[in-house]
Order: sequence, then C-alpha cells, then structure tokens
Amino acid sequence: MAEQRVKKREEADPAYTWAIEDLYKNEEDWEADYARLGREIPELEHFRGRLGESAQTLLDLRRTCDRLNMLAEKVYVYANQRLHENTDNGHYQNLASMAQELLVRLEEAASYVEPELLALPDGTLERFMEENQELQVYRQYFENMIRQREHILSPELEGLMASMGELSEGPKDIFSMFNNADLRFPEIEGEDGEKTEVTHGRFITLLQSRDRRVRKDAFQSLYGMYGRYRNTLAAVYRANVKHEAFQARARKYGSDLEAALDRSCIPVPVYDNLIGAVHEALPLMHRYVRLRRRLLGVDELHMYDLYVPMVADAGDKIPFEEAKKMVLEGLKPMGEEYTSLLKEGFDRRWIDVYENQGKRSGAYSWGAYGTHPYVLMNYQEDLNSVFTLAHEMGHALHSWYSDENQPYIYAGYRIFVAEVASTCNEALLIHHLIETTEDRKKKAYLINYFLEQFRTTLYRQTMFAEFEKITHGMQERGETLTADRLCQVYYDLNREYFGEDICIDREIEMEWARIPHFYTPFYVYQYATGFSAAIALSRRILELGAPAVEDYKRFLKGGSSAYPLELLRMAGVDMEQKQPVADALQVFEEYLSEMEGLVEYDAL
Repeated sequence: MAEQRVKKREEADPAYTWAIEDLYKNEEDWEADYARLGREIPELEHFRGRLGESAQTLLDLRRTCDRLNMLAEKVYVYANQRLHENTDNGHYQNLASMAQELLVRLEEAASYVEPELLALPDGTLERFMEENQELQVYRQYFENMIRQREHILSPELEGLMASMGELSEGPKDIFSMFNNADLRFPEIEGEDGEKTEVTHGRFITLLQSRDRRVRKDAFQSLYGMYGRYRNTLAAVYRANVKHEAFQARARKYGSDLEAALDRSCIPVPVYDNLIGAVHEALPLMHRYVRLRRRLLGVDELHMYDLYVPMVADAGDKIPFEEAKKMVLEGLKPMGEEYTSLLKEGFDRRWIDVYENQGKRSGAYSWGAYGTHPYVLMNYQEDLNSVFTLAHEMGHALHSWYSDENQPYIYAGYRIFVAEVASTCNEALLIHHLIETTEDRKKKAYLINYFLEQFRTTLYRQTMFAEFEKITHGMQERGETLTADRLCQVYYDLNREYFGEDICIDREIEMEWARIPHFYTPFYVYQYATGFSAAIALSRRILELGAPAVEDYKRFLKGGSSAYPLELLRMAGVDMEQKQPVADALQVFEEYLSEMEGLVEYDAL
C-alpha cells in the first residue's frame, strides 16, 4: 500500500482545525491591535520616576501594564499559532517576527518598573495598599517582590549583573550549538538492513525497536560520539555550574540550589524530600528491572533494553472521534462540570487535530487571556495520541479555570504546578482503561505504558535532580568537575537506581552530557514533583469523589494567586512532606504487582 500523503494546510477539514477566528475574526483585526499596541507602549514612560508619588499613580501604572501585556499576549499568540499551522508560510513567519519585536519593545519599556518599586522606602507599598483598596488585588505580586528584596543588589550592581546577561547564556548557547548543529552520530543498520542515521529525534524510537541489535548499535553510536568530546562537554557544564554559583553568592543565597528554588518560594527540603522518598522506593525499581528482564527473555538486561515495550502493542487504530469518547469516559470522576468543559473544547474546535505539511511538530496547549485555550496536536490514531489528548486538555482546562477566576496578573501558573493537571488527567484515564479492559494482553500493555511513565518521569528525573545536587555541591566545595568525576557520579547513580539485575553499560556514564535541561539548573525536579502530586491527587479523587474534586478545582482556579505549595495544599497534597511522593510510588507498586500477577498467570 502506498504511503498516505500528508495534506497541505488548505486541504485540512475545517472541523478538525482550531477556531483561530475566536482570537481574531480576520487579519485586519490583528493588524489594528498590533498598531494600537505600538502606539500605546510609550504610555509607560509617563510613570517613570513617579511610582512612589501616590497610591493612585501606582494603581494606574499596574493597570496600564496589565492592559498592554494582555494585548501583547493576544497579538503574539495569534501570530505564532498561525505560523504553527504551517511553519513554511513566509507571511506568518513575518507576522510572528513583528509580534516578537513588539514584545521586546514592551519588555524594554517596562524594565524600570520592578527596580523602581524595590527602591521605594520600606513600608511604602503596604501603605499604598491600605490607602487604596483597589491595589489589594496586587498584594501577592508586591509581597513576592518584597520577599526577595534582600537578594536585590544596589542599582549599580544590578545594572552590572544585567549587562552580564548575554555572557551568562554562553555555556547554554555553546552546548546548544554543539548538540543541535555540529554533533553527528554514526549511521547504523536498521531493522530492514538499510543504513539509518541516528539522530536526537530518532534515538528513543530506535531504542524501542524489537531488534536488540538495532537498540545496541543506536546506544553505542550516540554515546560513543558524546564520549569523544567528554572533556569539552565537561568544561561547558563546569562553566555553567560556576556561573550559577557566582550568581547565588552575589545575591546572598546559601547555595545555587536555594537561589533556583526561591524563584517559586520552594524550600530546599522539598527537593531533598523528593530524593529521599525515591531512594526509599528504589527496591521497587529493582523489581521492575527484574520483571523487564524476564518479559524480554534475555539472560542479561542492558541499558539499551530499557525503552523497548515489555509487551507488544496490542492496540488497534483509534480514530479521533473514538479518542474523545475514551477521554470523556475516563475523566468522569472529575464530575459533570469538568467533562462538560472537555466536551465544549471538543465540539467548539479548541483543538487543531491532524498533521499537515509544515505544521509544528509535537503537541501543546496555549492561548491568550480573554479567549478559550487552544491545543495543537498531530494525532496519529494510536494509544499515545489518546493520552496526549487527555494531557493537553488537562493543561487547557487548567488555563480555562485560572483565566475565568483570576485577574490577568495571576492567570498564568508556575512551572512547579504546570504538569499537575495534565498528568492527573492521564492517571485517571489509564486507571479507567486498565479497570475496564478484560483482554489480558491489552491490560498488560496499558500497565506497561503506565509503569514506564513512573520510570522515565518520577525515577529518572529524580536521578537527574540528584546528579545536579551532587555536582553543584562539588563545585561549591571547590572540587573540579572533570569529565572523569562527572562520569563516575552519573555511572554510580545509574547503578544505585537500577540495581543489580541490569548491566550498567559504561557508555551510559555520558548521558549527563546530552541533557539540555542541565543548563537551566534545578529545573528537572519539577517534572518528578508535578508527576507525584498528580498521581496522589488522582488517587484522592478516585477514593473520595466529589469533595476531592472540589478541592482540586480550587487549585485549578488559583493560577499564580498563591505560591505553588499553597495551591497544592488547597487540592489536598502537601509537597513539603514526603507523603505525596510515597503515595505516588505506592500506585507504582500496585501496578507492578498486578503486572507480575499477569505474568504468573500466563506468558505475555
């Protein structure tokens, strides 16, 4: 059968494209707002040097910032969503570039605001809020600024630190250019006997091959090439760690870990509790590794065997209309209001469903305040796409609830909680599918899918977080981060996390060198905490029903009106304690035991 041609954008069925007209009816309306924003940005200059003048002046400034930011967001989102429909379209490339330039102008025009507010005498902001009650809506914004005041330097030093901004991006830029532009991996022989280029995008797909020789060759091709540049990559990583340490010292933090977490008001023990809770559950990961070795039927399990499914795909093709029904059914525990909103998103074209020529790859949820959220997909009629639909609609409804219940300044939510709603949707859906599937092979396939989410998100991201803590700590103690030391730390962590029932191939010691998130230090732990919170919340919803759903919706409605830990406590989980991570790992144990039971019952 001939390969099906990917349609051009103009050939797409409008019923399965997003309703971009809900943002702007036509491009003329966008152009009008673009011109209006350009005219109004200079209004911000009117407030420079006057923010301590009166409560009314401060209120006028904040309202002007909100109005301009809302307008800029709408202009920017429309231009970029149009571009994402077809990235080859030169006209929309130009619109996106125009929007970006205007956004930069706005950021530059407003750059004086926070430094000027922080330079006001102590108590001024508090007094203004008492004098004008309309300023009370900005209390969280002001308090967060005041909270960090002790880490703000003099205006002269702040100017110097700002001027170093471009230099500070050096290690990240060097790694990005090396990793994405210059690095090439040796070709391998694919399953069909033809030469196959190993790339970043294909690597995991090759590791999922049923042909073990392909997996091994891909693994050695990729890590062998990183190994050739181990000293260069260690130097780049070391430079980034040194930069973070300098920034933390300059701003009077006890460590760069403390500095990174303070941006979202996260205490360091949250980070440590995550690592501690996962360490306590490492025997479960070792059990999982033993089960994987048994199901793959190999005498010796290797690191390149970790991604191939333990159970062959037992699923049929799933049309998009069927996927919608599956998601709606799986999320019934969330109650009628939530599922009605889901259905509204499905019926009123919030989603751009299918791939077309030039369309942006992957999936996301996005949108602008004042209009409904949007979801971009490249739906492929498989189970993974069904979970992607549930995941992205979790983001979308989180945004919908936040936008409906918060003023613009608090509508966006922080990274620490960003993956909670999306992963909670996935957890509810997988629970429904596993509980309602009678076919043993399909059930095993679904459990395999879920267990892998735990391995790759909760365990693996925590291992990354521990690597960062160890290596940044070494730098703070004056130890040189050589390639040999970095490799040994990473190798030892793999041995500890995966146990004795797998061969820790020496090549894996270079995996640290290919993780781009390490150039945004102490970021990856949030994937593990967000996943843990979501699993704990999904279990709470399934056990307690409507009261837990109401608590959860309070969290969804919160936006960034409170700090992330406070918002999650509203939902019923306290991430300052180990318990939510332990509860999530208990779910992992339950499904691991069920999988072991299926294996004992009959060979899969």
